[in-house]
Amino acid sequence: MPKSRIRKKADYTPPPSSKQSAAIKLTNRSWVAPVMLALFLVGLAWIVIFYVTDTRLPIEAFGNWNIVVGFGFIAAGFGVSTQWK
Repeated sequence: MPKSRIRKKADYTPPPSSKQSAAIKLTNRSWVAPVMLALFLVGLAWIVIFYVTDTRLPIEAFGNWNIVVGFGFIAAGFGVSTQWK
């Protein structure tokens, strides 16, 4: 007796939800790259100015903590970069 053909069912793909597509359209993250680069550059400039002016600028009262402030800007840039898609 011949075997019957096995019918393969199509994989289930849920229809796109209107809520999901609306949420994707509302999240415009074009601000991330400019803010990230600006924070990187401000942090780098802060540290370079600190060394070039022989610790007198940007804020003399901070002393060597100016390096921490510069790296803080750079770290904030990395924090913002996690939002980039």
